[in-house]
Amino acid sequence: MRAIELRKKYIEFFEKHGHKAIPSAPVVPENDPTVLFTTAGMHPLVPYLLGEPHPQGKRLTDYQKCIRTGDIDSVGDPSHLTFFEMMGNWSLGDYFKKESIAMSYEFLKDVLGFDMNKISVTVFAGEEGIPRDEEAAIAWQNAGIPKERIYYCTREHNWWGPAGETGPCGPDTEIFYDTGKEKCSEHCDPTCSCGKYLEIWNNVFMQYNKTKEGKFEPLKAPNVDTGLGLERVISLLEGKSNVYETELFADVIDKVRELSKVENIQSYRIIADHLRASMFMIVDGVRPSNVEQGYVLRRLLRRVIRHMRKIEFDPNNITILVNTFVDVLTEMYPEIPANKETLVSVIEDEKTKFLKTLEQGEKDFDLLNQELKQLENDISLLNESKLRLEYEIKQRDEAYTKRIQDLKSDNENLQNALNDKNCVNKKLLEEKNCLENQLKNKEDEIDDLNNKINDINSKLGSTEDNKGGLQNILEELNADKANQKNQIEELVNDNKKLAQICKEQDHKLYLAGQEKARLGKKLGDDKAMLKNLDSKL
Repeated sequence: MRAIELRKKYIEFFEKHGHKAIPSAPVVPENDPTVLFTTAGMHPLVPYLLGEPHPQGKRLTDYQKCIRTGDIDSVGDPSHLTFFEMMGNWSLGDYFKKESIAMSYEFLKDVLGFDMNKISVTVFAGEEGIPRDEEAAIAWQNAGIPKERIYYCTREHNWWGPAGETGPCGPDTEIFYDTGKEKCSEHCDPTCSCGKYLEIWNNVFMQYNKTKEGKFEPLKAPNVDTGLGLERVISLLEGKSNVYETELFADVIDKVRELSKVENIQSYRIIADHLRASMFMIVDGVRPSNVEQGYVLRRLLRRVIRHMRKIEFDPNNITILVNTFVDVLTEMYPEIPANKETLVSVIEDEKTKFLKTLEQGEKDFDLLNQELKQLENDISLLNESKLRLEYEIKQRDEAYTKRIQDLKSDNENLQNALNDKNCVNKKLLEEKNCLENQLKNKEDEIDDLNNKINDINSKLGSTEDNKGGLQNILEELNADKANQKNQIEELVNDNKKLAQICKEQDHKLYLAGQEKARLGKKLGDDKAMLKNLDSKL
């Protein structure tokens, strides 16, 4: 079954059940500042969901073009898309859960021919103030889904809306198709993201309106909003493992593969997805800019170009892909070929701007890269200098340490010598004093002897014999006096020599202290140089 046939069968089925078909709204919501894009089919119908009567009645059906960017990081996996088509049916205060679930079951089983043994569903488990959705669970059992394939889940999985900050919302029931993959664990169920279960349809039961204050007020007339993903369902009907292998993408993916030099499935899919979404934005009046919808469009197109460069696909050939998409989408979306020239012009213009930006950025990057290489070279040289200086300082430090140890040893030896000198000086001084005392005593004795001789001479007269004998005694005394003076002079000279030796030793100690101070300063300077070098590195 082709995608356009699926859409036709869906609309016809619900028309047979009393629904009126309404056209798709643009991807940019009208008069709704709370969102940038139409993310679901309910956006154009918000006033009617809140109670305003719709001119077509209470039962409506449509197919709606949607844009969602919240899942952009998941684009490229088997099921997520930025632009997608949501087929929907609506009850504006008419039927509710029982009828909605029965019609969904009938369409899947009787119209599309699905094996209902592969269908599982989830319903809202309830929370404080909001009851468990047993009504939906019973409706599914009555339709034909056994209890073991009905799962109760939290708000995270089974609560819808509002689409913006405020608006209609309520519990939902989601329909999943079992792809046949093995369970990832014993706890694997439809809420798991392993890929075993593929969500295809969501029936939202809008029972509340969320206010600006965050309150949930019951709607006067509960509504039903359902959404069946066209791309996901067609992938199952075509027997494909993902949406990118369907007729909606296959030709474009093949063209990307043909014109690229690097194999990268993820990039192929991102290019196809983002380019298709961009084309629908442009058709509905969005232009690349730096604000709001225009900023999203610019990001998508520039991401397309980045991935083209990544797989070595010349961005100047982007128009080839645009033309391929025009051919693929012409039958389902006639507004695409009708705006072909605008599409090509806007996309080419944005491509040119971005390539210029990239070119300048690459030049700036090259300059920065050159500066980085020069910096790395400077750092390498500084590291070499650091290592050399560290080695030299280590050598000097060892030499200084040895020299200081030697000076300390010399200092100790000099100090010992000085102490010895002081001891000798003290001893010599004592001997000198002793000799001086002895000399004085001798001189006193000589003076006494001279006096005695003179007295004797005066009494005996000046005989030659007496005179000669006395003269000999006098000479002996004088010789003894002279000998004692010589001993004193030798002691004085020895004392002078020791004083000179002490003076020389004191000078050596002074020089050693100066050398020690100089070496300490040099060592400090070297360490400061090393610290400065470290700070530069």
